[in-house]
Amino acid sequence: MNMDYIITDYITGKAVRNIGPEGSRQIFEKFLVKDKGFEKKDIRVDEELIVQFKADDYVSVIDLIVFCQDKAVMAITCVAGSIGSYEREILAGARLVYDYQIPFAISTDARNAVIMNTLTGKTLHQDIENIPSKKELLKNFAALEFKKFDETKKEREMIIYRSFNLEKINI
Repeated sequence: MNMDYIITDYITGKAVRNIGPEGSRQIFEKFLVKDKGFEKKDIRVDEELIVQFKADDYVSVIDLIVFCQDKAVMAITCVAGSIGSYEREILAGARLVYDYQIPFAISTDARNAVIMNTLTGKTLHQDIENIPSKKELLKNFAALEFKKFDETKKEREMIIYRSFNLEKINI
């Protein structure tokens, strides 16, 4: 493998391949720490998500999950292409990855972002500057809801996630 394609992940310090959206992710990781006030320990990279489809498990990852007060508050997908193409994928991921829905689902290319309310599926903002800072999240933490996702909708959401996420499956 050409070593030019290996870079160090800003959050984990691990070697990663610099392909696809990885460059965007590195810029965004620095943005979360330097501009939005999160600590590296607040951010999980490549958080595993297993969805079932036709009785089989499909293993994937969510690019970044940001924590505040020991709760996941933002699920983020970093993309190299059109951020709008990934809105539905990260929304499903934010609903499925834990036993509660992560309040914010975000799709970003590190220049722009779509910020959605996971509970309603509605877009809140389409500007990277509107991504909440750690300070804002701490101030408004009591207003955040960490609701369980409706079990009757879970299978449908898994199918949606899998269909949007095929390129990441089994990496």
